[in-house]
Amino acid sequence: MNLDLLFDNLTNPALLFFLLGIIATRLKSDLEIPNNTSKFISLYLLFSIGFKGGQELSHSEFDLEIIWSVIFGIFIAVIIPIYSFFILKRKFNIENSGAIAAAYGSVSAVTFVTAITFLEIQKYTFSGHMVAVMALMEAPAIIIAVILMRLYKKEESNTTKLSSVIKHSLTNGSVLLILGSLLIGFLASDQQAMGIKPFTTDIFKGFLAIFLLDMGIVSGKKLDDFFKSGWFTALFAILIPLINGCIIAFVSQIVTQSVGNRFIFAILAASASYIAVPAAMKIIAPKANPGIFLPMALAVTFPFNITFGMPIYLAVILYC
Repeated sequence: MNLDLLFDNLTNPALLFFLLGIIATRLKSDLEIPNNTSKFISLYLLFSIGFKGGQELSHSEFDLEIIWSVIFGIFIAVIIPIYSFFILKRKFNIENSGAIAAAYGSVSAVTFVTAITFLEIQKYTFSGHMVAVMALMEAPAIIIAVILMRLYKKEESNTTKLSSVIKHSLTNGSVLLILGSLLIGFLASDQQAMGIKPFTTDIFKGFLAIFLLDMGIVSGKKLDDFFKSGWFTALFAILIPLINGCIIAFVSQIVTQSVGNRFIFAILAASASYIAVPAAMKIIAPKANPGIFLPMALAVTFPFNITFGMPIYLAVILYC
């Protein structure tokens, strides 16, 4: 792997703000981002990504690559929670296995945002339809996890209907916002898009840095809970995303030759959801312990991906 690539990523201001958040928490500082501000920034990031993706999509020629990319993305979101569930079932109960499998089969919009910034620094572009692929990968993993939990749960105490799970997944705020923004960006003309460019583009990296500072603060608070869960969770939270990312970085060449698109596929396969899945698990698997799967995704997998994971996946694409 190119060490310059790793060094550039480790000195990325957005990443350094994330580390600052962790350090502030460990030092017991009173530094914090108000909840309303954090929620606004997260909504802004999703809106900006979706809108710009829609604009890119409007200038793209519809072809088979778009169709195969969607199919490939959904396939990734289905297969990862299946094999993850059977690995996890050796260590955890059915509810926790299903919740963790859903988290690692679904995707992290924030990791996706950070990956876009990483690509820009490395001067690679990606296609607008990858935004739609990311949004469509949110729900399948949750649905698969529900099916697996129902199949293997001995006590049929879960009366949640599969149809309500699907509806909840598709109407999740983050999914709805990014798909809606994608459609609006697709319909908007170049002149109309230029009118809001200062908001959608110029301030994007600044908002991302503040958001990652907040993510660092949240991660730092979750570290103690995570350490109590043992070595298995730490290994899983690092090795499974690394394996997923490297495999998809290599295999994705059958779908697209674009370095940027292949990188997005890899980071989506390696990411873990800590927004959509925890919200869904409150309804689907209330007995699942968020003190296990939330720190795994947020305090281990997320920082691993944005520090070491992204340079590794790009190196696999470029040199393998």
